Amino acid sequence: MSDEHSTGAELSAGDAERDAILAAVAPVADGIAATFGSLCEVVVHDYRRPEQSVVAVAGSVTGRDVGGAMSEIGMGMLARGDAAGDELNYLTRTQTGKLVKSSTMLLRDSAGAVFGAVCVNLDITAVQQVGTLIGELAGVSVPAEVPTTTFGAASDVVDAVVSSVVDAHQLEHSRPWSELDRAARLALFRGLDERGVFAVRRAVPQVAARLGISRASAYSYLARARAEDTEAAGPATSQGASA
Repeated sequence: MSDEHSTGAELSAGDAERDAILAAVAPVADGIAATFGSLCEVVVHDYRRPEQSVVAVAGSVTGRDVGGAMSEIGMGMLARGDAAGDELNYLTRTQTGKLVKSSTMLLRDSAGAVFGAVCVNLDITAVQQVGTLIGELAGVSVPAEVPTTTFGAASDVVDAVVSSVVDAHQLEHSRPWSELDRAARLALFRGLDERGVFAVRRAVPQVAARLGISRASAYSYLARARAEDTEAAGPATSQGASA
């Protein structure tokens, strides 16, 4: 058997294993949502297709549907690859104002490769409101603002992340894109890449439109940022790399 055929067979077997794991997890999602009731939502993601990563949904908190895209939280995990870890008990807020307590647990195949995730979302808006009231009565300060997470189409998620990163970057440098030097521009693209933006198809044109540059320029900046990161990391076989 040729190497090409062997590789194809290995990929097929790997996908079959991952599909089986996703199929096994879906009923578990239903059980978790049923246990915690109407304020709970469980979403199963397949990271092999970021633009349509949602393969199963139980409950309704964030308004997700099967075939929906991952959020910026998932995009960040995807960008970290197999080095990513579970994110447990973090708070976020939906675009409609719901306060959500979430945990995102990664799915790995038998080789340890990350290929998906199970996200449990619990709507604690009412609990937070009661807690705030009790805190005010007791003279306890109100907790800091919780970041808003965009849930929806891939284009909407990319827009939200791009706007957040670009706005923060320009605020830090007190200058618009047109006045940034080469190092600052590459840093911006590096930040977007680290947030997983470019894992989504057609993200580069969206970034280019947001910055007011051509697609060719955006692809060029991304390639340069990645090349510099590779050069900085150095070869894997350098001294000190082996165990």
